[in-house]
Formats: sequence, C-alpha cells, structure tokens
Amino acid sequence: MNLISKEFIRNIAPQLDLLNTLGGGTAQAVVRVDTREQGVVIRVAVPAVSPENFHVVLDNSRLTVYCEYRHQPEDQLAAPLFAQTLDLPANLDLARIDAVHKGHELQVRIPYKDAAAQKREIEIKQR
Repeated sequence: MNLISKEFIRNIAPQLDLLNTLGGGTAQAVVRVDTREQGVVIRVAVPAVSPENFHVVLDNSRLTVYCEYRHQPEDQLAAPLFAQTLDLPANLDLARIDAVHKGHELQVRIPYKDAAAQKREIEIKQR
C-alpha cells in the first residue's frame, strides 16, 4: 500500500527545496573551468535544477551564471538557488560565447581570440 503517491512527492520536492533555500540553504553547485585548445568550457552542475532555471549574463568581461526557482514560470517572485561570477581574461572571444545544457550540466563555451589578433610586442629593426 502506497501512503504517499509519486505525484505528491514530485509536487512537494520543489517546495521543500525552496523552503530550504529561503531558510538559508543553497543548492550545492559544482563549477569547473576546463581549458581546451580552442578555448575555455565552464561547466556548472546543480542537482535537481531544470535547464530553464539557469541564466547566463555577460557584462563587459564579467560572466555571471545563476539559477533561480519559480513555482510557476509566470510567477513574479523567484528564489535564488545559485550564483557564480567569473572575471574573464582578455584572450577570450566574448562575441562568440555560447551555452548549452547537456544532461544535468550547463556548459558555457568561450573560444580564444584569433592568435594573430593577440597582443604581442613587435621587434624593432635597426637600419
């Protein structure tokens, strides 16, 4: 005999997570920055957070990834679940950032700028 239905658990679990967050708890996020040959991949894994609750904001060279919880998508009130801000180095091409949610992980991919456009010192020749 099931005293508690699966539907009840699915409906109450987000409420409990929200109460935990409002009570001072936060979602335990794992942030990892992987350096690749083509650029940088910032990986953010937050358990039990839906892809639509993630947000990525670029302000000049400052990247903020955050998650918020809304009971219904149209709700005005949102509870913060996680926020991480990173200052990005100048050698990244900020115009070509993209983000994709795969499985239970958000991946923000930022390629390097063209090597020819990188700052470098020019040798001075004497004649």
